[in-house]
Amino acid sequence: MLHALSLGGVLGLLWLLLSGIFEGWLLALGLGSIIVVVTFANRMDVIDREGHPIHISWRALLYWPWLAREIVKANWDVARVILSPKIPITPKVLRINATQVTELGHVFYANSITLTPGTVTLSLKNGALIVHSLTKFAEKGLLSGEMDRRVHAVEGADDNTVISNEHV
Repeated sequence: MLHALSLGGVLGLLWLLLSGIFEGWLLALGLGSIIVVVTFANRMDVIDREGHPIHISWRALLYWPWLAREIVKANWDVARVILSPKIPITPKVLRINATQVTELGHVFYANSITLTPGTVTLSLKNGALIVHSLTKFAEKGLLSGEMDRRVHAVEGADDNTVISNEHV
């Protein structure tokens, strides 16, 4: 029930932000639409911890500024490589074992890697990611495990699995 109410609230806020219209009739139509959507989603049993992960909301809000800084640093690194006359790239394909315990955590981690310039997640299977890195800086960032630890913390799991990363 909490997930359904939260989904309704998020949809209502999104509707208000996107429409910007506060007339009574349109607000009533928006509310009716939200009720229909939440009812259908509830009957289809798609409102769950992974479909609407309200349990990671506040932790994700703390993670996003860190990820934004990492994206800026990686952008700087890739721009430096592109502008250099020698194009000092050291492409590698790495296998990264994720410590996340849910599929949502694995996808969150894989997407975070791909959002960071200079790295692309090529494959994700059973918690193992195959990642292409463009530079030594990107490779070092992946192998440090910092992003993995932060995504694991966002996920909220208490498992302290040891990660093993290697070159493929």
